[in-house]
Amino acid sequence: MEPAILAKGRQAARRSMGEYTRTEKMRVSFDLDEVLFVSPATHKTEPPLKFPLGNFFKERLRLGTPALINRLQQLGYEVWVYTSSFRTERYIRSLFRLYGVKLDGIVNAQRHLKEVQGNRQTVLPQKLPSRYHISLHVDDESVICTAAGQYGFEAYQLNAQDDDWQEKIVRRAEQIKKRKHFV
Repeated sequence: MEPAILAKGRQAARRSMGEYTRTEKMRVSFDLDEVLFVSPATHKTEPPLKFPLGNFFKERLRLGTPALINRLQQLGYEVWVYTSSFRTERYIRSLFRLYGVKLDGIVNAQRHLKEVQGNRQTVLPQKLPSRYHISLHVDDESVICTAAGQYGFEAYQLNAQDDDWQEKIVRRAEQIKKRKHFV
């Protein structure tokens, strides 16, 4: 039996050469406003929730959101929401459940400020997906997408109406998954 230190060294060498397969699931996160929550005046949307739920949950989901999230999860991804909004985790989770979606994780503004910014004097970016081991973040803000590489995650910018957005995100996630050796 080989000593543990040698086994760890061999694993590290395989990782550095790209031969190591990760056993955890790859995480994909989505911003809410202007990405998953969109205006019916500018984007195709899912049908509104029926009365009385539609009076409480006024946001409209981009058409295809539930199907995309469920598909990503079936493909073995964890799907998170990472938003700078102050909506509560309970509110977000409840809204998505009404559309048949169970999110794997949520980072809202409160959680980000507590866990990422904390008491630091230096102001950190408004989103830091790599802190939560998120490999791909989908956002509409160019500043987030441009700074992604600097902060250890990849981004896909989505803002305009795009009928092929679901396939583009799945393709991007698959590329990253293969390159980073996720199972």
